[in-house]
Amino acid sequence: MYQVLHESTSTFVSVRHCRYHFRQWGCTDPSAPLLLLAHGWMDVGASWQFMVDQLDAAWLSQRRVLALDWRGYGQSAWPEVDSYWFPDYLGDLDALIDRLSPESPIDLVGHSMGGNVVMMYAGARPERIHRLVNLEGFGMPETRPAQAPNRLRQWLGELKRHHAGETALHHYPNAEAVARRLMKNNPRLSQPKADWLARHWAEPDAKGNWRILGDAAHKIVNPYLYRVDEMQEVFRQISAPVLAIEASDNSLDQWWKGRYTLEQYHARLQAVPDVRIARIEDAGHMLHHDQPAVLAQLLQGFLSV
Repeated sequence: MYQVLHESTSTFVSVRHCRYHFRQWGCTDPSAPLLLLAHGWMDVGASWQFMVDQLDAAWLSQRRVLALDWRGYGQSAWPEVDSYWFPDYLGDLDALIDRLSPESPIDLVGHSMGGNVVMMYAGARPERIHRLVNLEGFGMPETRPAQAPNRLRQWLGELKRHHAGETALHHYPNAEAVARRLMKNNPRLSQPKADWLARHWAEPDAKGNWRILGDAAHKIVNPYLYRVDEMQEVFRQISAPVLAIEASDNSLDQWWKGRYTLEQYHARLQAVPDVRIARIEDAGHMLHHDQPAVLAQLLQGFLSV
């Protein structure tokens, strides 16, 4: 089993009628600078452990480092909803930052879906962010208004299938099977890391079957279209320095097959007033699992300025 170097503690905070879970490392002084880590779709806050373990102990001791479980994930509350609305993540994040650091701007890091959330938040509340790191939060392909009717039909259809039980997530007989699933998803993930993560990414139910700690309702498509023009205006409002980190495997080409490219993503980033791009070699989309030491070094260098 993977040996944790920096142990975390759990804490819970209630905001917007939702009980949120955090893992916390480093300094416990509430006046210490805050680094908040936001995970991606169908992931959990514990996923950051490998990267946190590579942070310098002296550097870590001077900061509060917290990793949240988004609503409907991990040990945070799972609201009684049949789909999740992206603006709720923004509302939650705003309320959480007000609770955790009411006066001082924070450093904010987001991966994938979490990267998209933190970029939107930094444009909506630029005064609340000191420095921002986006790990492969690429956004979505450009859409056209003509796509709206079919998107609404898709959403309505997926709601029906969800209520019919057709979107239920797969259960696993034991933690070892969960670990094998994680390694299938990411061939770079070592067996010890997979074994450790499996016990935080899933848990046994009353019958002993292991279930993923993510609400199946997250699989429901959003009913609204992704508007690149609106997002560009949000990006232009970001005042914090931004570090956009991407993996060498180029996930966009794998996902979208030319419908949305890395070059288009880089063009969108030009709307951010102060942005730099870094690339991590020998890494895929889960780069905080694949190259945690390289990522930790990049973060420390960027956040220490």
